[in-house]
Amino acid sequence: MPHPHPQLIHAKLEKLHPTQITVGKMEVALKRKQWGELGKKARTAALASHWFPAILGPDNKYFIVDHHHFGLALLQEDVGTVSLMLLKDLSWLDPLKFWSVMDHHQWVHPYDSEGTRRDFLTVPCHLTHLQDDPYRSLAGELRRAGGYAKDVTPFSEFLWADFFRSRILPTQITEDFDKAMNRAKKLARSQEARYLPGWCGTVEG
Repeated sequence: MPHPHPQLIHAKLEKLHPTQITVGKMEVALKRKQWGELGKKARTAALASHWFPAILGPDNKYFIVDHHHFGLALLQEDVGTVSLMLLKDLSWLDPLKFWSVMDHHQWVHPYDSEGTRRDFLTVPCHLTHLQDDPYRSLAGELRRAGGYAKDVTPFSEFLWADFFRSRILPTQITEDFDKAMNRAKKLARSQEARYLPGWCGTVEG
């Protein structure tokens, strides 16, 4: 029995609005590298099979609620149009109510590169204005290395990033990423981390 395909909308990538303040720029660079290794047909197939979950907001602007790293990487690679999957039409709400509803559904993550919650107005209006958070890069790479399991919890990588923020110096990440990763792997299986989504440690009696 065939499965129904989601209803997709085509949109200009440069006009999409983020719903977070930061990304891990190292992760963006990795996605650019992976994209650069694809041939023309593979790129077409990748775009056809990948869609960005989005909310239609005030002034009929689209706000993507996931895949910010891939979106920024594609934008830097001069990709013009992508597919969106519309989750909700909130275009009729005033901006204040819009952000309140977004927050209620965990569709926005207004935390800066220091892990501090900010006003919704500080969320950038363009993907290229996203701040770099090296801890987000560390958390993303740790998940790929099997340090914790992929989880459906919204913004789970940011929860891991905040966990490492008080335990690993930022200079360790920027100056010796491998050493920081080894430290992160040990911390990820500790009892301190057991509240985090995707934790793979062993529960102690």
